[in-house]
Amino acid sequence: MKPLIAIVGPTALAKSKLALKLAQSFDGEIVSADSRQVYRYMDIGTAKPSLEERGLVPHHLIDVVDPDHDFSLALFHKLANQALEAISRGGKIPFLVGGSGLYIWSLLEGWSLPQVPPHPEFRRSLQARAQAEGSAVLYEELQGLDPMAAERIDPKNIRRVIRALEVYQATGKPFSQLQQRQPPPFQILIIGLTAERAELYRRIDSRVDDMIKLGLVDEVKGLLQRGYSLSLPSMSGLGYKQIGMFLQRELDLPSAIQNIKYETHRFARHQYAWFRLSDERIHWFDIKQEREELTKELTLRFMERSNLP
Repeated sequence: MKPLIAIVGPTALAKSKLALKLAQSFDGEIVSADSRQVYRYMDIGTAKPSLEERGLVPHHLIDVVDPDHDFSLALFHKLANQALEAISRGGKIPFLVGGSGLYIWSLLEGWSLPQVPPHPEFRRSLQARAQAEGSAVLYEELQGLDPMAAERIDPKNIRRVIRALEVYQATGKPFSQLQQRQPPPFQILIIGLTAERAELYRRIDSRVDDMIKLGLVDEVKGLLQRGYSLSLPSMSGLGYKQIGMFLQRELDLPSAIQNIKYETHRFARHQYAWFRLSDERIHWFDIKQEREELTKELTLRFMERSNLP
């Protein structure tokens, strides 16, 4: 079986940089499992690898669609599997990297996704309910119908809450039960990066400050000038939403920055619902460890144990 190395964990812990080092050492290519890096023109707020870094090692699933195009789990699943197969056929090692647990596990666990097409009218009715009654009402409904799916969906991610309810409405079965699994044709090594909460929050705050210095405000202005509305799902991501509110004079800049930090802290906590420290499949490394050397040794042992070149 072909090797596949995944690097997972919460945001702001330099997963992409570690992947770059390991891919250079083991002749690999990187497949991004980030639900925001797929959008073009959204570079700073999504912490995309730089063009220089992408020149060192081929990267896949970055800059796939424009911000006004939908990008679904099903589309990610299709494109990522194609990329993984192409990398393996080329004799290189795929590194799957990101913090989107839904995307990561759909590949590593070989999910067969429910074939339920979008129902625009049903979605609009739920969106209207969320606006009138609050998104918490929909999340509570999902908890009653499909508690397993609800546990793994961020309550504020209204799009995924609506999708889970849409699947239930169409099939009469919980979304989580319809995700049948067939392990993919890979030998898999999963590396996880973690940090104590105070250190994690410090790194998040530092990254947000760096994004502002690098020009996040101008990036959002540029997107608006291109005609991309703040109501688009792509523009609802961390950083873009808050800077958009600043540009619309709904927040001052210090408040917008603080809100980005607070919401990113909350998002990072939720990522641990997908990547549990108790999950024995994941080889965890604290950010303070000499993770580059340790993960390189682990990867080498994995290759040797799997009789891989």
